[in-house]
Amino acid sequence: MNYSKNQILEVEITDMSETGEGIGKVDGYTLFVKDAIIGDTVRAGLTKVKKNYSFARVVEIIKPSKDRVNPPCESHRQCGGCQIMAMSYEAQLSFKENKVKSDLVRIGDFDKDYIDSITENIIGMENPYRYRNKAQYPIGLSKDGEIIAGFYAKRTHSIVETKDCFLGVSENKQILDAVISYMKKCGVMPYDEASGKGTVRHVLIRKGFSTGEIMVCLVINEDSLNRADVLVELLENVPGIKSICININKKNTNVILGDRCETLFGEDTITDYIGDIKFKIGPMSFFQVNPAQTRKLYEKAMEYAMSNVDLNGLGYEGDNTAIQDNILSGKNVWDLYCGIGTISLFLSKKAKRVTGVEIVEQAIENAKENAMINGVTNAEFYSGAAEDLAPVLLKNGNIPDVIVVDPPRKGCDKKLLDTILSVKPERVVYVSCDPATLARDLKLLCESEYELKKVCPVDQFPHSTHCETVCLVSKKYPV
Repeated sequence: MNYSKNQILEVEITDMSETGEGIGKVDGYTLFVKDAIIGDTVRAGLTKVKKNYSFARVVEIIKPSKDRVNPPCESHRQCGGCQIMAMSYEAQLSFKENKVKSDLVRIGDFDKDYIDSITENIIGMENPYRYRNKAQYPIGLSKDGEIIAGFYAKRTHSIVETKDCFLGVSENKQILDAVISYMKKCGVMPYDEASGKGTVRHVLIRKGFSTGEIMVCLVINEDSLNRADVLVELLENVPGIKSICININKKNTNVILGDRCETLFGEDTITDYIGDIKFKIGPMSFFQVNPAQTRKLYEKAMEYAMSNVDLNGLGYEGDNTAIQDNILSGKNVWDLYCGIGTISLFLSKKAKRVTGVEIVEQAIENAKENAMINGVTNAEFYSGAAEDLAPVLLKNGNIPDVIVVDPPRKGCDKKLLDTILSVKPERVVYVSCDPATLARDLKLLCESEYELKKVCPVDQFPHSTHCETVCLVSKKYPV
């Protein structure tokens, strides 16, 4: 049957895509339906028709899913940042855990029963709201010419007005109200992408969850801010304000931050902790946006890196606690894609030596500073591609017992995986933000002398489709 744009079809949603569309079939023809969730039966209007599939929108929900809820945010459909907020949190966790296991079976060619047996329950949040410690709000004009703040609608640069995102901290609205009040009082205009005129591009807000310290940074299209004293006066009474600054970005670019910052009030940085590890955070610092779940994620990575999961395979039996403590003190760990060194600093508490490698030079500078702040002396950091630095490290006698990788969404470079296999560590801990590339890489690692031993999904970003996963890959030992 031939389908056409704007045609209405009734469809039951049986799955969801990585970008949050509900998936259903009509006579074998696949529909990707925006704002539909698993279990819904909907009337869907076709918006983009292809030979074997169509994109569609919900025209009417005929029968809602048992997992459908009323989201607290009225803008979630227009904004697009919370693709699955209309799904109960319990259903979100189930969806993500099943997605990880499905990709490992479908892409990684692992046995389904085996994956079920080694996968731990997903680690979720007790309260899956207000978890983001950083927000970047574009500033613009409404159709009526009023100054507004919000987020860009999906795949556009049209601002959906939203001052109080339910994923961000409650102080965001008060701060944005103050910034807009300042702009109106002092005649400061938002930046206009088309003309290149105007001043304020974005408002960046960061909060230290452990300390309560808040930073407000205005990204501007000028070298200085007119009547900055008025802005400071309006903001300095917000509870927790520790730093008010500007970032200068005069380039015609989609990149939010420029290269130069200037502090208008307070300190240049704020402080926060992940676990008991201290971090100094500036406007341009790399830092995890959900510190509560980051701690759980990295503690799980440390558990896999340092636990006694393989001791029985090495011939030990019974209570291995004392043996484990003895083994930990001698571990040499490589942390590849180390970023600002967060995992490295966690591992340094138990490992003999940790070597962090990251291609982004600024992140390595942050990692070195973080090590110094925390008095860590058994971690060292190098900037460069891991596959290029590995031979140098080996030549200098730095031979890893454990390798930890935390790559971007595209997964590990093939050369890096080959390097890991050639180095032959006892175990590899893989921290992933994309189950598909994780499955692809694990398939390669486990083709010969390594095996997948443990899998644990972690919900780092509730209400989105993204899911983190920690995996333990270990050398095979004779039975």
